[in-house]
Amino acid sequence: MLNNAPDLYAALRALATTTDADLPALIALADAPTQARLRALDQGLLAAILRKARTGHAVATAPAIRAWLAQQSFPPMFAPDIATAPSIALLTAGQRPDMPAFSDRAFDAWFAAQGVAYGLGAYGEDRRVYTSAQFADAGGPERRTVHTGIDVFAPAMTPVHAPLPGRVLHVTYNADPLDYGHTLIVQHQAEGVPFYTLYGHLAGTLPGMLQPGDTVQAGQVICHLGDWHENGGWAPHLHFQVMTDMLGRRDGNFVGAGHAGLWDVWSDICVDPNLVLRLGADRFVV
Repeated sequence: MLNNAPDLYAALRALATTTDADLPALIALADAPTQARLRALDQGLLAAILRKARTGHAVATAPAIRAWLAQQSFPPMFAPDIATAPSIALLTAGQRPDMPAFSDRAFDAWFAAQGVAYGLGAYGEDRRVYTSAQFADAGGPERRTVHTGIDVFAPAMTPVHAPLPGRVLHVTYNADPLDYGHTLIVQHQAEGVPFYTLYGHLAGTLPGMLQPGDTVQAGQVICHLGDWHENGGWAPHLHFQVMTDMLGRRDGNFVGAGHAGLWDVWSDICVDPNLVLRLGADRFVV
């Protein structure tokens, strides 16, 4: 079933319902070219696809983490608080025809002219602008186009406050064009269940503020929004993401967009950050 499959993710999902073999055993059943394709993919994601097909949950702890987050109260991540400050939704499917791309330096002047404190990019938005090679993989023809975080646009060097306590897991500079630039990942506990928050596109002040192993307190300033030269080549903004599982990654990075055909899997791995930000649905509508 896996051999010559144009979409290995879909084929693996279908195969998972017919056998309880684990991922290494399933890979071993494939022919040599297919094994090479499978091994080139994110093994944590493949395992999550198997779990989703067999148990209904790509990450077993995702429901508990969602429920815990929904019961908490969090200090604002920005001052002034986004919840009370003027903002606009920055959707990318042509809702704002005059809006330059986030990677176009003309965006800065356009956003300043809007007269608001914040611009918001939506979780779960299918962004067809993600066309570069970094959003493709050997699993199939579908690129990762669905946004797994929430973007908060504001001026460079705007401080970001920790929404909840935790321990710094990674402080990294992801240098590829249109990657995160300076990146922070913090580990948290939901009644003993680990989960993670990612802060991408940060300023170069980050390494002087935090290092792996540091303790973070709720409300503490943990980073600043980065400018173009240090944030991966984007208009200044924060990409904020909540992960229930790191999928075995230890490199201080994590994808910020998932495949539309696997959104039920990705939305278990990267739960809605608005569980933390608590913004009204109207804030993400043009």
